[in-house]
Amino acid sequence: MGHITFAGPSMGIVEAQLKSMLKEEGSESRTAVTPRVGIIMGSDSDLPIMKDAARILTMFGVPHEVRIVSAHEYYACQLSLALIKYQFDFTGMVASLTPLPVIGVPVRASALDGMDSLLSIVQMPRGVPVATVAINNATNAGLLAVRMLGVGDADLLARMSQYQEDTRDDVMKKAEKLQTDGWETYLNP
Repeated sequence: MGHITFAGPSMGIVEAQLKSMLKEEGSESRTAVTPRVGIIMGSDSDLPIMKDAARILTMFGVPHEVRIVSAHEYYACQLSLALIKYQFDFTGMVASLTPLPVIGVPVRASALDGMDSLLSIVQMPRGVPVATVAINNATNAGLLAVRMLGVGDADLLARMSQYQEDTRDDVMKKAEKLQTDGWETYLNP
């Protein structure tokens, strides 16, 4: 006997996870799901940052893969888009080799506090577009990937709307608690 617990920020997302699991369980031949997003990085030291993108994609049920790829290796996969971490010219290299959207995640890894990574991603040459999120913000990279995929997937777009509504509700509850309890009680429950 086994037990599986699905958790998510909304009932819609939990139901989608359950539906995905039940669909797989009923199929006789378990074929690998083709990833729609590739999360690639130059080394495992970036995984503590990039895991946040993987968590978001998992929460929304978006098939993805996480790989370490050297800057000299061509990353070829049937993806809808790639989330990548900056490493030297890695972001530009990937963006120049694929027609797919690329989202760059600048990582704080130097004395410049990540500004070198951020600037190198946003300053890609004309013809090599890369979407860029804030330094160390792989969560937003994951959410941006879900939104981009949602353009062609009404169910995914509906789940993103529910996520936004749930997030807004959480903020409103916190704002009300702060107003009611005062800042000192809010910080020291």
